[in-house]
Amino acid sequence: MGSSNELLHCQEYVSFRSSIPLRRIYVDSDSSKEWKIYDSGPKSVKTPLFCLPPASGTADVFFRQVLALHAKGFRVLAAEPPAYWTVKEFCEGLKKLMDHLGLLKIHIFGASLGGFLAQKFAEYTANCSRVASLILCNSFTDTSIFNFTDTASYFWMLPSLVLKRMVMGNFSTQIVDSKIADSIDFMVDRLESMSQQDLASRLTLNCLECSVNAQKVSGLKITLIDVFDEYALSNQVRDLLYKSYPNAKLAHLKSGGNFPYLSRSDEVNLHLQIHLRDFENTNLQATEPLTDVEKS
Repeated sequence: MGSSNELLHCQEYVSFRSSIPLRRIYVDSDSSKEWKIYDSGPKSVKTPLFCLPPASGTADVFFRQVLALHAKGFRVLAAEPPAYWTVKEFCEGLKKLMDHLGLLKIHIFGASLGGFLAQKFAEYTANCSRVASLILCNSFTDTSIFNFTDTASYFWMLPSLVLKRMVMGNFSTQIVDSKIADSIDFMVDRLESMSQQDLASRLTLNCLECSVNAQKVSGLKITLIDVFDEYALSNQVRDLLYKSYPNAKLAHLKSGGNFPYLSRSDEVNLHLQIHLRDFENTNLQATEPLTDVEKS
């Protein structure tokens, strides 16, 4: 077995794919726009954990979160949006998806672009909040950091190979431990599976000039998960995120690279549980309430 497929062939991933079906859901008038969802845990829970991937990721990059938290009784959805070309279009699509699934609010775990979109969705729905809390992993608040704001509107024309090279240029080329190396190989495989339209739209959202109005979001409970080794974003980006949310809980990982939810999943899953534990016995809990028998 080649090391490039270590995670793809591990028993954990095989179990995930065989036990949790991939749902394809259409909520837009355009029938080509298809949400891809893995939905695990008690369906009676209407405020689940909702995972949004980075620009280069598919919904199954969160397979270790879905399996581990499902085993603890949480409802977890890992979602992959269709090709949306503006943040507003994404936010409207996510609202429609929540309505379709009967979700009242969601705790969003967003990685990189997924974290940025999570913040924008919280901002977009601030007057009638659909977000219970945020967990942001290696994320950002302003797309100008990528220096593509002038050219992002042309990404839709670029060949898939060019787009994939743009993304892979941010992957670490240094010598890393085996778990980080496996996470990179897994993400490269997932990147290769993405269509030109899906990848172009993600990169467009990632790079079109846009920033978060943190004042509309900072009232939420927020946990910031980041790593102290090499990853795609700079320390200045991390510092700006900290300053935007001075009351956020900080969850630092000594290492983990760009994809700690794969390479350091035990640590990330622990931080997710700690975050969600604050909502136990409230109307925002991501697990089923205990019965009177279980409480006694």
